[in-house]
Amino acid sequence: MGKNNFYKAICILSVPFLLAGCEAKNDNSANGKSTEIREEKTAMSDAAATITKDKGIEDAIAQETSTVDISVDVASDDEERVPTATIENKIPVKYVNMRVTDAGTIEHITYTAHDYFGDGAEIEKKANVYLPAGYDKSKKYNVLYLMHGIGGDENEWGMTGNTSRVKNIMDNLSYYGDIESFIVVTPNGRSAANHAASGSDYNSFYCFGKELRNDLIPYIESHYSTYAQTDKPDYKLSDNRQHRAMAGLSMGGMQTINIGIDECVDLFSYFGAFSAAPTSNPASKTAQILKDNKYKINYFYNICGTEDNVAYASASQAAKTLPALCKQFEEGKNYMWQELPGGHDFNIWYLGFYNFAQLCFN
Repeated sequence: MGKNNFYKAICILSVPFLLAGCEAKNDNSANGKSTEIREEKTAMSDAAATITKDKGIEDAIAQETSTVDISVDVASDDEERVPTATIENKIPVKYVNMRVTDAGTIEHITYTAHDYFGDGAEIEKKANVYLPAGYDKSKKYNVLYLMHGIGGDENEWGMTGNTSRVKNIMDNLSYYGDIESFIVVTPNGRSAANHAASGSDYNSFYCFGKELRNDLIPYIESHYSTYAQTDKPDYKLSDNRQHRAMAGLSMGGMQTINIGIDECVDLFSYFGAFSAAPTSNPASKTAQILKDNKYKINYFYNICGTEDNVAYASASQAAKTLPALCKQFEEGKNYMWQELPGGHDFNIWYLGFYNFAQLCFN
């Protein structure tokens, strides 16, 4: 399904998809908050979804976990490495506790982007940036660009302060030695002058690749200590793809597939799709696009709840058969599909983030 048919998808899915658009809100959402997503191009009535803070989230955070140990063969372009990762079905509670010491920080940035959905004029956009504990400008850091869903914005992942679950997970994964610390960026995925969480045109999501390439990545690499050698006159963004990852929930999962893998594979080498939304490119299309791809895909991780009546079908169609259709994905080496009981909510998405954070940059 192409981007111009997105509104048709909303009409077909009716209220359930609109509920998806509202995306179960993060830690910082208020209990009982109602969100309205207006569909201006159809005759549908406004739909409201009641969003409950952390509803059922404790079910996904348990001391007793069910795990699957896998050996993950993740190779860089110039060397072979075989790290071992443990993929969880529930997040161990110690990884979501807020740290008082050895804790990272969150910065709120404003950068110049462009109205790629409109006339290309300059616009100002905001994003949140997680910096690891002891962030040191003399060191080099990998970067994950983490995308929100259709009804969210740069704050939907809750990366706004010290209580952020993403921050807590990152702090603890680093503290317990599970990962080498990296930077996380949560931008607004609409590339338009009107990029508000409600009332904006959803088709602007499909233009975000231009913003990544021309605006956001160059800003991050010029303001933070990444592996990019921006001082070299012949530096290209593709030179640094080994040190970038892209992931997202629902509509952000669609962007990870349609934009990250299928359009900007020269910019990223690690990908994570959490409940990828309708209009995600089917596996057959991705396989065709990547037929002659010269860039190595280090890892593609997928997760979806089996009771997700919004995204299970689209996510499955987009990713589940990729290893059978495309030689660049191999189960157990650089690809994983994880499904478990759950719906279209942060129980799945935080777990997806927790698992993916340990797979990328290994």
